[in-house]
Amino acid sequence: MYKSVIRPLLFRFDPEGVHHFSFKAIKLLSKVPGFSSLSRKRYKLQHPALKRNLFGLEFENPVGMAAGFDKDAKAFAEFSNLGFGFIEIGTLTPKPQEGNPKQRLFRLKDDAAIVNRMGFNNGGVDAAVERLKQNSVTSTPLSDQHLEASTSVAERSRSHRSQSHILIGGNIGKNKVTPNENAVDDYIICFNKLFDHVDYFTVNVSSPNTPGLRELQDRKPLTHILQTLQDLNNAKPTRKPILLKIAPDLTDDQLMDIIGIVEDTNIDGVIATNTTIERKDLKSDFNLQKEAGGLSGAPLSNRATEVISFLHQKSKGAFPIIGVGGIMTAQDAIDKFKAGASLVQLYTGFVYEGPALVRDINREILKQGL
Repeated sequence: MYKSVIRPLLFRFDPEGVHHFSFKAIKLLSKVPGFSSLSRKRYKLQHPALKRNLFGLEFENPVGMAAGFDKDAKAFAEFSNLGFGFIEIGTLTPKPQEGNPKQRLFRLKDDAAIVNRMGFNNGGVDAAVERLKQNSVTSTPLSDQHLEASTSVAERSRSHRSQSHILIGGNIGKNKVTPNENAVDDYIICFNKLFDHVDYFTVNVSSPNTPGLRELQDRKPLTHILQTLQDLNNAKPTRKPILLKIAPDLTDDQLMDIIGIVEDTNIDGVIATNTTIERKDLKSDFNLQKEAGGLSGAPLSNRATEVISFLHQKSKGAFPIIGVGGIMTAQDAIDKFKAGASLVQLYTGFVYEGPALVRDINREILKQGL
């Protein structure tokens, strides 16, 4: 019904407006008695073979929601009912920011793609932390004794999520007005404020929509940011996994640098990839093709898989990789697993295919015994 009825209707309207409408709709529907349980029954597969243990975390299944969809942690509880094994919020910055001027989100329907130049629009890390505190995902009520034993909201939040098996990642970035030489300070702020409320971190230096941000992927500044966060992490009583999200447009030499940086800083893994600035072999109207911003969806699939394969082979599997980019079918996800990904994430595929894609990927994983 999504592809035949709902999607054609939604695609008649402005993409960003539809995005916000969808959030309101799913939150409203989730209040209808039985809706959440019906969603879980329809889309959520539970099987021991789907579980993944990575970074010291247990993922109920290897299919996650990518950052950028629930930027401000407004609906992660509701989206957890659609079959995802984990959800990544953000990108969050220390201070709220409007992002780039509208219109900044475009559908390239003939290519099953999206171009966005959102520019880290978000309400700031403090607002997201409050929502994480107030909206812990839970499917099994905790006992009064367990709740009394939890001495803080953060502990109760983590306990609720462990009951539901939904893991939350925090994707962090810098404010547009922060100079690159001070970027590490923004990452520190977000890291410290989110630490008690997420299960892992993703350092985003690869969005093409914040001027100069991708320069932070160069070896010296990136090593400085990651090592600083890792030092803070190691000083905590219990550390959290730190991942790096990279662009698909890096050269082989730059990807070799990434492998070296991961080894030097001992972070936990890489997310490959973010959106691309390339525009190759597209079918959509040229006016849409030339819109500035990052391209996601089907045209990115092959390149994202190539990057995953390169990192996995050249590093000899030294670190886990989360594959994202152009996963529009279950087979696209399988290709990423076979290239070396341990987990995958959806964004544009979820927009075009709906929640059935999450279920279909998990079914195919079971079918192929991956």
